[in-house]
Amino acid sequence: MSSLELRASVSLASIFGLRLFGMFIILPVFRLYAEGRPGWTLTLVGIALGAYGLTQAVLQVPFGWLSDRHGRKPVLYFGLAVFALGSFVCAWAEVPWAVIAGRVLQGAGAISAVVIALAADLTRESQRTKSMAIIGSTIGAVFAVSFISAPFLQASIGVPGIFAMTGFLALAAIAVVAWAVPDAQAARPARPVRFMAVLRDAELARLNVGIFVLHAVLMALFVVVPRALVDAGLPAASHWWVYLTAVGAGFVLMLPAIVGRAASRERSVFLAAIAIAALGIAVLAAAMSSLTGILIALVIFFAAFNVLEAKLPALVSRAAPREATGSATGVYSSVQFLGTFFGAAAGGVIAQHAGALAVLAVCLGATMLWLAAAWNMGEFVAAPPEGLRT
Repeated sequence: MSSLELRASVSLASIFGLRLFGMFIILPVFRLYAEGRPGWTLTLVGIALGAYGLTQAVLQVPFGWLSDRHGRKPVLYFGLAVFALGSFVCAWAEVPWAVIAGRVLQGAGAISAVVIALAADLTRESQRTKSMAIIGSTIGAVFAVSFISAPFLQASIGVPGIFAMTGFLALAAIAVVAWAVPDAQAARPARPVRFMAVLRDAELARLNVGIFVLHAVLMALFVVVPRALVDAGLPAASHWWVYLTAVGAGFVLMLPAIVGRAASRERSVFLAAIAIAALGIAVLAAAMSSLTGILIALVIFFAAFNVLEAKLPALVSRAAPREATGSATGVYSSVQFLGTFFGAAAGGVIAQHAGALAVLAVCLGATMLWLAAAWNMGEFVAAPPEGLRT
C-alpha cells in the first residue's frame, strides 16, 4: 500500500472504531442494566438495542447517494454530529421510550456506507481488500476492547455515562475526518446507473443477505448470552474475561483467513466461515448451562464473525460498479442495520415468549439459509467486470 492508502485506511478505520466503541459496549451490559429499572421488558430491551439499526437501515442509501453527488466528507460531518446528539439524548433519558428515541436518533447518523465508499475512492482495487481488512480488523479489535471494558465502565460511570462517552467519541471522529482523512472527490456517474439494477445484481444480493443474517444473529445472541453467563454462575462484573477470551481468541484464529495463503481462496474461506459460525451457535445451544461450553461456543462464533466482518465490505466494494459505489455500499449498510434492528427486536420477543433456546434455534436456521444462498457466489479473485452482472 502507498502511504496515502495506508493513511486513508487507518484514519477511516479509526472513525469506525470511535463510533462503534460506544455501540458495542452497550451490548453486554444493557440487558442487565434494564432489568433493574422500572418499565423495562425483554421486548423493550430488544427494541432499544435494535432501534439504532432501524434508522441506520433507512438512511444508509440516501447518505450513500448524497455522498456520490456532493462529496463524502460533508456527509460524514453531518452524520457524526447527529450520532453524537442521539448519544447525549440516551445519556439524559429516564424512561424506556426516551432511550429508544435516542437510539433512533443515533441511527440517523448513517455513515457506514459513506466510509466504505470513501475507502474505495482512496485505494486502488489491488489494495482494497487490505484496506477493508484494516477497517474490519479495527472493528474486531474495538469489539474486543469494548466488551472487556464494559463491566468496568458500567461500574464506574453507569450506562448513561457510557452513552455520554459515546457522544464525545463521535465528536472526536469529526476531528479525524477534518484533519486525518485525505480528501477525495466523490465519484460522479460517467453514465447513469439505475438503482434497481444495483438491487438486482446477483453477487451484491448474496452479500446483502449475508450481512443481514450476520448482524441479526449477533444482536439476537446478546439478548440471551449475558443472562446465560449469569445463570451459569458468572457474576456480571466478571463477564469481561469471557468476552476477552472469546473475541481475542476469535481475532487470532481469523488472521490466517485474512493474510495467509487461504486469503486467495475467497469463496472457500467465506463459505467455511459461515459454516463455522453455525457450528458456534449450535455449540452454544447445546452448552447453555456450562460456562466452559459458552466460552468455547463464543470463541468459535467470533472466529467466523471476524472473518466475515472483514471480508463482506471488501467483497461489496469489489463487486460494485465504480460509478455507483456509494449507492451499492448504501444498500449493503442499510441491509446490515436492518439486520441489527430485526435481530435485536426479534431476539427480545422470542426470548420473552419462547425462551433462549428458541432464539438460538432461529439464529442457527438463519445461518444455514445464508450458507445455502451463498453457495453459488463467485470466486471474487479476478477484478469484477465494468458493468453490473445480470
